Amino acid sequence: MTDPKSDLRHLETLDRDLDRYSKLEMGTAYASRPIVGMGIALVFVLLAGVSAMLFLGHSSNSAIVVIAACLGAYMALNIGANDVANNMGPAVGANALSMGGAIAIAVIFESAGALLAGGDVVSTIAKGIIAPESMGNATTFIWAMMAALFSAALWVNLATWVGAPVSTTHSVVGGVMGAGIAAAGFGAVNWPTMSAIAASWVISPILGGGIAAGFLWLIKSRIIYQEDKIAAARVWVPILVGIMAGTFATYLTLKGLKQLISVNLPMAILLGGAVGILSWMVMIPVIKKQSEGLENRNKSLKVMFGIPLVVSAALLSFAHGANDVANAVGPLAAIVHASDTGDFLDAITIPVWVMVIGAFGISFGLFLFGPKLIRMVGGQITKLNPMRAYCVALSAAFTVIIASWLGLPVSSTHIAVGGVFGVGFFREWDAERRIRNARTNMPERKTYAPEERRRRKLVRRSHFMTIIAAWVITVPAAALLSGLIFVLINLSVG
Repeated sequence: MTDPKSDLRHLETLDRDLDRYSKLEMGTAYASRPIVGMGIALVFVLLAGVSAMLFLGHSSNSAIVVIAACLGAYMALNIGANDVANNMGPAVGANALSMGGAIAIAVIFESAGALLAGGDVVSTIAKGIIAPESMGNATTFIWAMMAALFSAALWVNLATWVGAPVSTTHSVVGGVMGAGIAAAGFGAVNWPTMSAIAASWVISPILGGGIAAGFLWLIKSRIIYQEDKIAAARVWVPILVGIMAGTFATYLTLKGLKQLISVNLPMAILLGGAVGILSWMVMIPVIKKQSEGLENRNKSLKVMFGIPLVVSAALLSFAHGANDVANAVGPLAAIVHASDTGDFLDAITIPVWVMVIGAFGISFGLFLFGPKLIRMVGGQITKLNPMRAYCVALSAAFTVIIASWLGLPVSSTHIAVGGVFGVGFFREWDAERRIRNARTNMPERKTYAPEERRRRKLVRRSHFMTIIAAWVITVPAAALLSGLIFVLINLSVG
């Protein structure tokens, strides 16, 4: 006959052991996820090298091209892990999209943008940063592009690990500059172009933040602070959606569809205006129906901005894929061309198989490593809701159009993150303004001590300083890495 108390103790011990095993399994699964991701990424990089071997097996420099293809795939993975967060982060942070939904939309639209509209003609020396003739010969040029590609990928990888969204364009620019200096000295660099790029460090986030804050002020003053919020939303939300549709039509015509449609800025604005007016007219009955039965409070307004925010994230992803895929595969295409023909002075067209590596690499990078930066941009800098996230997405497209009109080089990363900061700092200013007004009208109202008010800031200063520091050192850090890699390559092959 068994002792009931002994049986109970045995069961309790068994439960504790099972609980430990359960926690161990969960911990093992959690720890193994990064390893699985890195394993899949390594397989993709190796497949990129195999594809290069299949397409250029006849080339005398096939080994160089295979290595370059692997580096291009590595760079594309890092662009997906870091850069795409700027498009999807606000929508995820506002709970308009789940993480899975955001990744699915981004993979589809990034790949479509890269494959349909991303086959840009690139210069053999990226964007005129260094003089082509300074390279001397094709071999030096190939090693310089190899060093630039590898250094840019390493820097973006490091920034993603730290949790800082950086400009992949600036990383490539720094890589090309560093390799050019190592190969031909400081005189080879086009310093006016570099000065304009440096100016964009300041111009991009200020423009993006200012425009995002302006739209948030418009939404607050015309809708949120109105006595009848729903009635105000019926008037203003169709107008805002029309502005968004027109802006994105202009943006995509100028930046994302330049391979399919060739138009100048006035024509693109005219097309965007027509799309905007049509969208405004279509949205009037839609918003009227959507607003029926909603309570007169801020939470009800979020419903009306959900779909426009998802659409804007998809369109931003398409345009990003069309533009930034060249950062991954531009130097690779230049290496392929120089290896195959020996020519490195003329402009080249990116081959289709190279574009496929870029498109799939961005998608894999986003899927495997993107959630970390998406969460950071979407929720850790400042708290976003659909209205605020909408302002960030709209400012990204708006700023690129203004910059194109003014001829200013800007970074999509800096614009989008600047928009998030702009929204956060505007909320701080608006909250302070309302506290001051309340204190004037009701002197007896409770006020916070200075230390408490600093603690209650709506923008996390630690993220702000980390991101700004990463932006400032991106070009010099990538340049230094590239120069060192170029020297090491020359020593090893020499």
